Amino acid sequence: MDQKLRNTIAQWAYDARLILGRFHLWLEDVKVRRTTGDESAAESFVGAPLERAFIMAAAVTAVGTRLFGRYGEGKGLGKQEVNRVKKDADALSSYALSEALWYLTRRLPENHAVMVSLGEGLMPKAGESPEMGSNPLLGFGRVYARPLVGRFLDRLVHRLLNEPDYGWDEFWHQVEQAGITIWGAAIDTLENTSRFAKGKDSGPMTVLHLFDQPLRVSRPYEGYVGNLILPREVVEAAAERSVLLSFQTPRPLVLEAILRSYPDVAPERIHVWTLGGESRETRLGALWREWSELGVHLVEDGWTIPGGGQTFNESGTYGPLSRVGTFTDDDGNRHLFLCDGYAASAEAIQGASLDPILGTRSLLSLFSSKFKAPHHREAGVMRLDPESATFPAELHAKLGLELSDGDVEQYRGAIRAARDAGMPVGKTHVTIDDFLPLKTWRLLAVAGFMLPDPYSGCPGVEEVAPSTYRVTVRAANRDRADEVELTLRLLKSPEASRMVFSPLLERLAAGEDFRRRPVKSSDSGRIRNELQTLCLEALEYSGDGGIRVHFDRIDDQVLPAEKKERIREVLEWYKTHHPVWFPWLEIAS
Repeated sequence: MDQKLRNTIAQWAYDARLILGRFHLWLEDVKVRRTTGDESAAESFVGAPLERAFIMAAAVTAVGTRLFGRYGEGKGLGKQEVNRVKKDADALSSYALSEALWYLTRRLPENHAVMVSLGEGLMPKAGESPEMGSNPLLGFGRVYARPLVGRFLDRLVHRLLNEPDYGWDEFWHQVEQAGITIWGAAIDTLENTSRFAKGKDSGPMTVLHLFDQPLRVSRPYEGYVGNLILPREVVEAAAERSVLLSFQTPRPLVLEAILRSYPDVAPERIHVWTLGGESRETRLGALWREWSELGVHLVEDGWTIPGGGQTFNESGTYGPLSRVGTFTDDDGNRHLFLCDGYAASAEAIQGASLDPILGTRSLLSLFSSKFKAPHHREAGVMRLDPESATFPAELHAKLGLELSDGDVEQYRGAIRAARDAGMPVGKTHVTIDDFLPLKTWRLLAVAGFMLPDPYSGCPGVEEVAPSTYRVTVRAANRDRADEVELTLRLLKSPEASRMVFSPLLERLAAGEDFRRRPVKSSDSGRIRNELQTLCLEALEYSGDGGIRVHFDRIDDQVLPAEKKERIREVLEWYKTHHPVWFPWLEIAS
């Protein structure tokens, strides 16, 4: 090993030492390949040392989840059993990234904080039943900072959650007055969870987007966003002809704009990726037919991307974005790949924030969480006023459907939830700038690959020697993109490493004897952290930093009754025997 490589490894190990130490890992090797930009390209806004630590956080999460997250254990099982595997995988990935962020942020500047603004996992997706929602996740309001800053921001987040008259503007004003810098995060600790649980050979990844300001979100929120992603030059060329492209634009006009920009691209060489499956027929069926009637190629499940892997469309709206744009086949013919349809809100905003990096334009429209109407009707629902006396009639007119009173109330509730969370519900044309208070913003986008990504070509976690694993992480800002290969060795046995990566509550609920286990003061912080990841909907926050746990708010199919009872028993024991360390904990009767 030459001295330059030794120095590189030493620098990465030093900058990520707290994360490596926490998970008992040894950094064996580092390879950095610049894919966009030159060597003089500017570093990200967090600075080079912290950027290396964020990359390591994604790498460690990817490795730990792949090894210990029950990969493939749901293959061939029934829906309920697959759901259990999914939740265990989400719990481990959320825990690993949360722990990595906690240790990483010990080195933040004193007046800085990382705050999670959006996370995926609050609700069931299309085709899923209600108990499949509420997955373990890193969601709104999680603050990672030094203690004084963290406690200050936690108080403000508590006010956002509990005081109807305290909103985003008040929060932002107090943050600015205090001289605190918040880096907002949009996180999906395990993208493509179903594919992971079922043992598919591609797709799962950890995605962390970090902004130099918090997103304009004031409540926990997950919904859906219609999104049409096109190359920037198509949208800008249309604008020069006074044609405004948006998600609502009829697709024949979109095709016309594409052919004007790329006259050598025949319609059959335009490849449109959307989510697929029977559960999405109502919402997207008209869109599929519209594109097909125009003679373009609607990307099917299993299509081999020229120069890439095989596509899948049952999930995963983030990965395909890296392919949006033109490419040339072996015969010299130019093709165009684009994305259309919708995504979950966290994925949609993550994807839209890649526009300056990928040279794309994301044309967005807020959707409800109901799958009752086609996309072109759905796009107008979230602009309605739920408090209007004419709301039911306007909703009927927008959707073109006969709705029950219960349906109307569900739509009313969906609009209110989006409005209260700060979503731009009144806007026809939504962009990423609508979610960022300063409008000008900087980004660090990090993705760690558990399994190969068919769109970017990045490999997944690979064992290269006993207990030694290579993982690829993609990191990008506006000026450059890198693919980083990190080789990590487990310093403990596989079984001991499994315990290192497993949430404490999960271990105790699985049967580890909490009465005999040596108790540490850090157990208090770990359990508080894990409760916020595991069952956010069951927690009630008080103004003094306390948390009351309401087990009756958790569906038995989300947490089995026996597991809930075991966790309750664990919490009651800690509260009774270690009250000094658990003054924040209260268990509702």
